[in-house]
Amino acid sequence: MKPEFYIAGRFAFKRRSATRPTFIILIAVIGIAVGTAALILTLSVVKGFASSIEVKLISFSSHMQFRQPDSQLFRERRSEMQQVLNDPETVSGGPFLEKNFILKSSAGARGEHGPAGPVMVKGTDEGERGLFLGKFLREGSLDATPEDGTIGLYAGRTLAENLRLKPGSRVMLAGVSGVSSGTEGGGMLELLSSLDLEVGTIRGIYDTGLQEGFDDFMMIADLRTMQDRFSPGMISGYEARVRHPELLSGTVERIAGELRYPLYGYTVFERYQNLFEWLRLQKNLMPLLIVTITIVAVFNIISTLLVLIIEKTREIGMLSALGLEPGRISRVFMVQAFLTAMAGILLGNLLALLLTIFELRFHLITLPEKSYFIKHVPLIIDPADYLAVSLAVLLLTLLFAFIPARIAAALKPGMALSS
Repeated sequence: MKPEFYIAGRFAFKRRSATRPTFIILIAVIGIAVGTAALILTLSVVKGFASSIEVKLISFSSHMQFRQPDSQLFRERRSEMQQVLNDPETVSGGPFLEKNFILKSSAGARGEHGPAGPVMVKGTDEGERGLFLGKFLREGSLDATPEDGTIGLYAGRTLAENLRLKPGSRVMLAGVSGVSSGTEGGGMLELLSSLDLEVGTIRGIYDTGLQEGFDDFMMIADLRTMQDRFSPGMISGYEARVRHPELLSGTVERIAGELRYPLYGYTVFERYQNLFEWLRLQKNLMPLLIVTITIVAVFNIISTLLVLIIEKTREIGMLSALGLEPGRISRVFMVQAFLTAMAGILLGNLLALLLTIFELRFHLITLPEKSYFIKHVPLIIDPADYLAVSLAVLLLTLLFAFIPARIAAALKPGMALSS
């Protein structure tokens, strides 16, 4: 063992005086551990929150969609869908049909009129519908086809609560099939004849936690049933999921260029830009928080080493008198900082991991879902975060430990021994 490591270990972990420098080291280790754990947990929460919201938004509209201007319906073509699926970045996808309705639930037990409200019904194929309901279905059946021939519908939790819906409830859908072009005298008659009236059955209740414009507005149905009842052979567009979301902009441009006008493409990040800007704001606060916590940890180690230098002044003088060069004395305290930082970092990593696992298992911290879109604090265990935080804390600790180490090396033997 090199003398620097031996002496640093004795200084740090062997109590040689009544002032207990070991206790000072313990405080420093705990300070670094708490700072490291706080940094890791902060990164885990921010990443987990962003990931949870992103997954929910993608579940409603996939990574990318291709439509015609003004959301016009157009005829489905297998060749166009195949072009989307043939792209190397595309994982899965399918056509979809969206239609706005006024939904009226059935009358109550006492004969009163049931509540009504605007909804958007989105028809998707079985594969895309299964991906969505497999994650978020809370009540009901995955089979979207009722036996009585009505339209099978899946309602969001908030919409179901507002309109008093539950699996098996019968509802009426009222929509407009086109825009009337008649004269004033025939306007009302044409408007009534253009109404699409259908009966639906609630097959299940889903819950994503997203509120305005999602769980309180969107209903899911089978695409072929929607086409048969309202728009034969017509769709609102194509949607698809990709392998690498970070390359999404280029993927959309490439596929849209192959599909050609009038089809155009856009990403989920563009469609829900406000929400993603909000998430980006949360991430932008991270550097400030990381710098603040790191500075606290750095000053903690500097103050600890300065106290140790004061405590070990006579020992430093004795080492100098015995011929230990100033450079090696400086390395003693650099090693001291390294050992202290490593102990704190390892303890902080362990603390962060245990707290994360404990919260993921028991969900002790709850959040108001209407404000945060999630019920529990989302945490992601990412080894890259643990490694990045550990290296950053270690490097900054060693960088700033150079100051007290040079102070120790500059002590004169005569002054140190006489103090």
